[in-house]
Formats: sequence, C-alpha cells, structure tokens
Amino acid sequence: MSEPTGKYSITMPRDIAEAARSRSGPSGLSAYVAAAVARQIERDNLNELIQVAEAEHGTITDDEIQALRDQLHQARQEQDRSGADAA
Repeated sequence: MSEPTGKYSITMPRDIAEAARSRSGPSGLSAYVAAAVARQIERDNLNELIQVAEAEHGTITDDEIQALRDQLHQARQEQDRSGADAA
C-alpha cells in the first residue's frame, strides 16, 4: 500500500518546471518532484548529522574524506571482482 497523498500548489521558475516535465517520463511530474524533494530531505538530514558529528568530534578534513572515498572505491572493486568470480 502506498503512502497517502495530498494535493499542493507550488510556484517555481517556468524553465525548471518545463525541464522537470520533459524529464518526468511515464510516472509524471508529481512523482518526479516528489522524488526530488525526498532526495533534498535526505541531504538535509545528512547535513544535520554531519554538523552534530563535527560538533562532537571536530571537523572532518579533506584527507579523511579522501581516505574514506578510497576505502569505498576499493570495497566496490573487491565486490565487483568477487561477483565476477561467482559468475
């Protein structure tokens, strides 16, 4: 069962609305906009978590971020290799 919906009126620049409409595909503009707003809420929540973590543990450095990206990249490569070996 899907979430209950409501009907809302929003105002946005015409060029953005038309670009969204042209990209919305068969699901329609409402679904496209709802997905975009959901992604923004996720980003806002993540930014709030980062602020809390940095307040408690200090600022995250660019080197720390790069090290974590490198670890993620390596883990993905290992996962790809193990998936290819299983096939």
